[in-house]
Amino acid sequence: MEQKKSTKKIRNWLAFGATAVVVFFLGMLASTITQRRAETQFVYKPVVEISEWEPRNEVWGQNFPLEFTSYYQTSDTSFKSKYNGNAPIDMLEIDPRLVVLWAGYGFSKDYNQGRGHYYAIDDIVATLRTGGPTGEDDGPMPSTCWTCKSPDVPRLMNEIGIAEFYSGKWSKIGDQIHNPIGCLDCHDPQTMNLRISRPALIEAFERQGKDITQSTHEEMRTLVCAQCHVEYYFNKKIVEGANYLTFPWDKGMTVEDAEAYYDSLEFSDWTHSLSKAPMLKAQHPGYEVYLTGIHADRGVSCADCHMPYKTVGGQKFTDHKIQSPLNNISNSCQVCHREETEKLIENVYERQDKIIENRDKLEELLVRAHVEAKLAWDLGATEEQMHDILMDIRHAQWRWDYAAASHGGSFHSPVEIGRIISSGIVIVQEGRIKLVRLLAELGHNDPVVYPDIETKAKAQQYIGLNMKALKEEKKTFLQNIYPLWIEASLARESNWEIKYF
Repeated sequence: MEQKKSTKKIRNWLAFGATAVVVFFLGMLASTITQRRAETQFVYKPVVEISEWEPRNEVWGQNFPLEFTSYYQTSDTSFKSKYNGNAPIDMLEIDPRLVVLWAGYGFSKDYNQGRGHYYAIDDIVATLRTGGPTGEDDGPMPSTCWTCKSPDVPRLMNEIGIAEFYSGKWSKIGDQIHNPIGCLDCHDPQTMNLRISRPALIEAFERQGKDITQSTHEEMRTLVCAQCHVEYYFNKKIVEGANYLTFPWDKGMTVEDAEAYYDSLEFSDWTHSLSKAPMLKAQHPGYEVYLTGIHADRGVSCADCHMPYKTVGGQKFTDHKIQSPLNNISNSCQVCHREETEKLIENVYERQDKIIENRDKLEELLVRAHVEAKLAWDLGATEEQMHDILMDIRHAQWRWDYAAASHGGSFHSPVEIGRIISSGIVIVQEGRIKLVRLLAELGHNDPVVYPDIETKAKAQQYIGLNMKALKEEKKTFLQNIYPLWIEASLARESNWEIKYF
């Protein structure tokens, strides 16, 4: 009897203890829910007033600390995927054929993978493509080259006028460009709504009969990126003396449409120093290629993958660490896709591998075409004999460059990129057949001797570049024009929290 009472007493105490534990955790849960609910009821209370054209991200960051903190994580350059990422990569060292493809153009001197928005100013100042031996202090580059590098650009456009901005020289206006890509580039400082801060996209839409102000918020989560991640050229006919930034969309937005647009203007970016072909240099038609892919068709925006939403302390916001989705699979891909991380990455690499396999073949054929065309000229070919051949080289390399420069195109739209590359292969081979016939007509029936371009140095030597002299000239240019940038760059490498200028 006593034993039964003792057992019952123990059970009662156990029940009491269990109840107390449950009550405790329920209380904690209720407290957490209440706290999180309060946190999610975020009321925007500005700490500072942001002016209409405020370019300093630090000022915006006082009102939006979560976004600001995440944005400056773009200074991290440690991520490297199978093919790119944001780690520093010398693309000419990896693929010396590029040197020959761009012979006579600045990219043959220097082409490094961009490290991301935080380094936009550093990278454009440091590259051998900007500033150099022209006999002038300001170098050969127009101020238009700054357009997508800094929120100081819309500020300057507002202060001096759009046409005046496009009319200047790159280094002359450079002392006004201090702040890396950031808040003002995409946001209205009064409403915080997404907005277009550069005129070129608005003007391109207007020429197509579209009103960009009627775009939805979800569409704007792509269009703010399309201000810069597009194909463009400098139109010298809109305003006298200005390199007016223009998108070649008037005939449509495919690779063929842009080609037809440029051909109708007889426009070329440069004349190839070997083949003498009038060449086109693709910029980065990411938006145009994205539009042809499945994600665009399903209404997925750029920000959905590259700037996905995240939650801190119950507050939901857009992650401004703009980066490859492959470095953020859980917040980007797996919001929609149920596959494991390893499988999703495998799917991406599989598409990239297949595209790059054919892209490499097109590169090889283009190098041969340039060398063969040079031989034809050396043997006395006339402009009339070479005209159609050079147009084939121009059109084939345009397709290669369009595919290579589209920033993620082999994933954004692998079917379209595959189509573009395959059409380039057909065109360049047609041109090479014409070259074989012409060389025979000129008395050359032996195999063509191709140069040894196994390394960047060998390729640059073959096309006649004196890299030692170029680097010395660039060093002198920076010391004379950008002494403050040199000091700031050194500090930026050691401690990114240091502010400059």
